[in-house]
Amino acid sequence: MRLYSRILMLGSAPQTRGSIAAVVDGYRAHGLFKRWPVTYLATHGDENIVHRVKRYGTAVRDFGFALGQHGQMVVHAHLGAGAGFWREAPFLAAALAARCPLVLQLHGSGFDAVMKPFLERAAAVCVPCEATRAWVRSVSRNAFTVLTPPPVAIDVAAHEAKPNLIVFLGRLDASKGVHDLLEAVAALRAAVPDVRLALAGEGDRAGVERHAEQLGIHDAVKFTGWVGPSGKRALLEHAAAFALPCYEAGMPVSLAEAMSAGVPVVASRVGGIPEAVVDGASGYLVAPGDKTGLERALRKLLLDRALAARLGAAAREAARRTFAPERALRAIETVYESVGARAPRVDTPLKKPELKKAA
Repeated sequence: MRLYSRILMLGSAPQTRGSIAAVVDGYRAHGLFKRWPVTYLATHGDENIVHRVKRYGTAVRDFGFALGQHGQMVVHAHLGAGAGFWREAPFLAAALAARCPLVLQLHGSGFDAVMKPFLERAAAVCVPCEATRAWVRSVSRNAFTVLTPPPVAIDVAAHEAKPNLIVFLGRLDASKGVHDLLEAVAALRAAVPDVRLALAGEGDRAGVERHAEQLGIHDAVKFTGWVGPSGKRALLEHAAAFALPCYEAGMPVSLAEAMSAGVPVVASRVGGIPEAVVDGASGYLVAPGDKTGLERALRKLLLDRALAARLGAAAREAARRTFAPERALRAIETVYESVGARAPRVDTPLKKPELKKAA
């Protein structure tokens, strides 16, 4: 097997919203980039359109320069669905044309069969859960898939008396079930008058606020906007329950973070969520759109704190077994070994092309 002394990783800029940045930040924080010869190229971020175009152009330039300078190397690309895939497709095509081993790491859900040519030619396809692996195999039976859970290590201090606070981490749109959650909270107020809901995320905030006002619970809902690691920690530290009633999912990083923090969860029975949550043992699972079941499960957790504590402890233990950083990083390192990447790190940084001033 040919050995490769460089790994070129493509993904989101640091602090970008979404699972790609969260997973890459976890890899970086727990030493993957120190142990392996990884050069990271951020192809996109949360900037305005001008800065996005500039960042993408810089990534294209640096990617081409890396291929010209070093020849074949492992290319590890983090991919979302839809626009996220098409944004990275030129890089994937260039890597395959240069005969570079291509590692694709899928995030989220909603992928399309148009990815089939890349799935079939990739050296490895990394998936966060068995549900995503099943989808890959339905599109490309011969794709080499590897289970690579997200690295999560949130551990918050235990509080004896938590407020009746429900936390939601995710995009504010219908597909994430946020409107269903509002209706469940409205129904819950009869049994738990002081229930509060913290919605941490961006999206259709105006529409969600209108719905909360129509339900008469606007005073019980707090919109925090997108929050980074410290903000998540603070919310989860005070949360009595975590809710994610989404309609589709891969393996949500927010779910893994809540479980790792020991917060009892109520989530939809979709995607990879049932692989992480055992209904009635480490949380509660409800059908997407089942607002009555969602309200019932949340009511149990808020009214029976002993039950909530048991489920939270079981969730933390399940998360430790599945999402512990050492487990997650070892899975990626096994992929690198399988495609011929060589460790330890070679400390010869990628030189950037010099830009000459016009005469």
